[in-house]
Amino acid sequence: MLRVGLSGGIGSGKSAAARRLVERGAVLIDADQIAREVVAPGSDGLAEVVAAFSDRVLDADGALDRAALGALVFADEPARRRLEAVVHARVRTRTAELFAAAPSDAVVVNDVPLLAEVGLAPTYHLVVVVSTEVSTRLRRLARDRGMSRAEAERRIAAQADDARRNAVADVLLTNDGTVDQLHAAVDALWCDRLVPFESNVRHRRAVRTSRVTLVGPDPTWPHQYARLAARVRHAVAPADLRIEHIGSTAVAGLAARDVIDIQLGVPSLADADGPLAERLADAGFPRLPGDWWDNPRPPGGQRWDKRLHGSADAARPVHLHLRVAGSPAWRYALLMRDHLRADSDRRAGYLLLKRELAGSAADSGTYVMAKDPWFDEEYLRAEAWAASTGWRP
Repeated sequence: MLRVGLSGGIGSGKSAAARRLVERGAVLIDADQIAREVVAPGSDGLAEVVAAFSDRVLDADGALDRAALGALVFADEPARRRLEAVVHARVRTRTAELFAAAPSDAVVVNDVPLLAEVGLAPTYHLVVVVSTEVSTRLRRLARDRGMSRAEAERRIAAQADDARRNAVADVLLTNDGTVDQLHAAVDALWCDRLVPFESNVRHRRAVRTSRVTLVGPDPTWPHQYARLAARVRHAVAPADLRIEHIGSTAVAGLAARDVIDIQLGVPSLADADGPLAERLADAGFPRLPGDWWDNPRPPGGQRWDKRLHGSADAARPVHLHLRVAGSPAWRYALLMRDHLRADSDRRAGYLLLKRELAGSAADSGTYVMAKDPWFDEEYLRAEAWAASTGWRP
């Protein structure tokens, strides 16, 4: 099963994207619909809402008057938080039940307006955000819901701003155009990413990148790492394991293969081989075969042992390195990263080497191993730098 979080600000067209995903075959879990169900007439949820806000929020039939309640809470943050405290726990429980009931091969889309606000992003394999200019949203809210401009602006201001929402997005669907354009974007997302991703998660297949293609420094690499690390952290909880961004994408200014390298410090390799491996696979990071070509090698020695996981998402290759925390291999990865971050001359030299080798290497394994002589020498410089600066991992 693939778990997809779908979000977007009010008036963004998120519901239109959700409907299109359902047409393509997704199973939809609508948080707004569940939120209505948990405060239906006669429910414990409704009784708690009335206790918190009085019967002013009921209509003549004793049902929740959502407009009256909205008028109370959207302009009053403490009131909105009281409402969320009543509703959110019930919504989470019902959502978990619906996920559990979905077919094992489903792409399950959880439509959650407040996904960014309540910190749910790490619980999904992928987060999709429908992004629309505020001016477009204001026009839609006036046209489709009859809202005044002042009311629409209050509703928009009560939600996360675009920057906060976009920060949790793995995919941004821009929706300032026509419905047909939105449908085309959703269709491409479904066919090119969601369907293969689901199959890879279900079959425990990790994506490998055999071609050596360097791309220019990408300023979004640290942000992509942060989203991935949050998923890893959620998968290994309650264990509090150290997670680090390593490799070339962790060094500003370096061209690199577009693969995010993450180091997860484990107590032992026996721990890495236990239930932790299955939890990571469930989260979209299946175990890779026993390849070791991308292990760092201590100068003149054998490659260090580790466990390597990858990404089930072909659109975002990942190498997740499980190494024993505090071990020489764990330390080496951090030392070389920080040394290159600190020394622009050595960083420039490494970049020249990478470009030269990338042009001649037949595959990733050859490329990585061809860098060993450079790292043998650079390791000595890195240790000298660590001694002179007092560096510690």
